[in-house]
Amino acid sequence: MSFTAFGPIYKATCALLPERLDSPQAKAMLFAISMQESRLDERRQIGGPARGFWQFELGGIQGVLTQAASRPLIRQVLDRLDYDYRPETSYMAIEHNDVLAFAYARCLLWTLSAPLPQEQQADEGWAQYLEAWRPGKPYHATWAGFYTRAWTYAKAST
Repeated sequence: MSFTAFGPIYKATCALLPERLDSPQAKAMLFAISMQESRLDERRQIGGPARGFWQFELGGIQGVLTQAASRPLIRQVLDRLDYDYRPETSYMAIEHNDVLAFAYARCLLWTLSAPLPQEQQADEGWAQYLEAWRPGKPYHATWAGFYTRAWTYAKAST
């Protein structure tokens, strides 16, 4: 992993979102998902359309922009960062704007009906990742290690 600014970007993103969205569970899930999706190495999917460390496709951006729970949250971020509400604008921006990409990922997690999983709930974390991200080729073998690493990071940086 060559990307080392996860913590500062997480804090910058949290400053743009309501305080209730900042939690160790959120930090751990966002870290684990970014590792699962891009290893925090690729802002643009190799051979695919996804962008940002959380590998959003245009449909995922549209979903966050239109879902009732996430729409006001992401619009608040877009207003603060001076972006319009067109999905294409965000889709292009998240490749280079890690704060915006982080905000989309956090807002997507906010749409889940279940509470975010605790440290010892890697299987629940996997289930939530599948529900929210709907990966085309999910690769379960790496998840437990990333999830454990994410919780180690989340606890150390709190």
